[in-house]
Amino acid sequence: MSSKSNQPLTNTELDQYEAGRDLAADLLQAVREMKAEKLHVVLSPVTEARKKTGLSQTQFATLMGVSVRTLQGWEQGRKQPSGAARTLLAIASTNPKALLAVAGQAA
Repeated sequence: MSSKSNQPLTNTELDQYEAGRDLAADLLQAVREMKAEKLHVVLSPVTEARKKTGLSQTQFATLMGVSVRTLQGWEQGRKQPSGAARTLLAIASTNPKALLAVAGQAA
């Protein structure tokens, strides 16, 4: 993004940026930062809710009554869950044991 107006770079600006970029150095720096734990992966709220239940994508999708593909769309931010699904996700996030108990999967 162009710092002037928060607009995407023009093709010319992008070409100039790429021409002066050392991709190998950028990748090495990113690896160093990951090893130093300066970078971290940010999970979507849907992924976080699923992980709190301890279920796989397949298991969680079945629990939610959706396809694995739909769940993946939610986790990747390509799709948004419906009202009922949002409610179940909120329960999974705040009280995963309650969701699992209602689903008959409590340990």
